[in-house]
Amino acid sequence: MIEAMGGPQEAGEVVLLMDSAYEGDATRELAQALGFVPVVPPNPQRKQPWSLDKPRYRRRNEVEQLFRRLKAWRRVFTRYDKTDVMCAAFIAEALRLR
Repeated sequence: MIEAMGGPQEAGEVVLLMDSAYEGDATRELAQALGFVPVVPPNPQRKQPWSLDKPRYRRRNEVEQLFRRLKAWRRVFTRYDKTDVMCAAFIAEALRLR
């Protein structure tokens, strides 16, 4: 999807909302090298923690709720629809009916 948008460089600032399990230096550096802005809370025991963009990190919950709603539509995850178009249409319908 990011490639279809022209990559992070052409799309402007692309934020990568990450769970605290992925707060390691290597993961954050990889995200930055790929052109993303990683938003992940630092471990409280870090000697040099970074600042957390709390409003953006709170939006991570919206993404989790989105997947919870899609999981309620068992048809989407079991791919009863054989074509990509029909599967995409059901995802759009599930999101519309939230």
